[in-house]
Amino acid sequence: MTRPDRTRPTQTGPRRAIVLAGRRSTDDPLARAAGAPHRALLEIAGEPMLVRVVKLLAARTTIDQILINIDEPALLDDIGALASLRESGRVEIMKSTDSPSRSVLESLEWSDLKAGPVLVTTADHALLDDDMLDAFLGDSEKTDADLTLALVSRTTIETRFPETRRTYLRFRDGDYSGANLFLFRSEEAARAATFWRRVESQRKQPWRLARAFGYGSLLLFLTRRLDLASAFDRVSTTIGTRVRAVPIEIAEAAIDVDKLEDLELVRRILADRGNA
Repeated sequence: MTRPDRTRPTQTGPRRAIVLAGRRSTDDPLARAAGAPHRALLEIAGEPMLVRVVKLLAARTTIDQILINIDEPALLDDIGALASLRESGRVEIMKSTDSPSRSVLESLEWSDLKAGPVLVTTADHALLDDDMLDAFLGDSEKTDADLTLALVSRTTIETRFPETRRTYLRFRDGDYSGANLFLFRSEEAARAATFWRRVESQRKQPWRLARAFGYGSLLLFLTRRLDLASAFDRVSTTIGTRVRAVPIEIAEAAIDVDKLEDLELVRRILADRGNA
């Protein structure tokens, strides 16, 4: 496959943001245990988790429009905190599909990458704040990437929260966990979502996934012979667009609400902040 062109994107921004709140099944043990109608509406410090994320993004003067992609849009009809934002047109709602990758692609079509960069995050990023966004967006602008994604090192996370359990990508120069922050900086960045769409259907066929990324690259990754930069160079070549990881040194950025202990940890962090 041809290596992507190295010209740096000229866009600055972002002016638009997407918040992914879809779920694969309505039978969500976490939402059920917490007594919420939807995981995105779990109560965090007195308000639904999704609302916290949207309000933070709406408070940033650079962001003009926010799209919420959710599987049950009707659940948002009676949330007063979103009403004025929806009436003003700053917040719009899109019904998500049963495929995360297709939901992302449809959301990107709404956002129109021709008009500039688009920030993508998730409804369960309950601790998202301006420091995280400033660090991620600022460092993203220093790259030549079409698409950037935030990662947090295991060292940073375990130093701050030794009790938390996260999923890590293992590289020669360290282990990293995702931070649910993505910046689509050019039209070419949509190729990453298209590639995801293709391999998503093959997730139960490991040999097909291996073939998609290349057996050589897979072997190097599994044996931890690739550092972070070289691994994403290979990903970029495979996908046909420049993808760069942006490490940020904020442990809270890697804590999303996937399980009950995550919810308890997030509530404790915010309570401690309030007491401080």
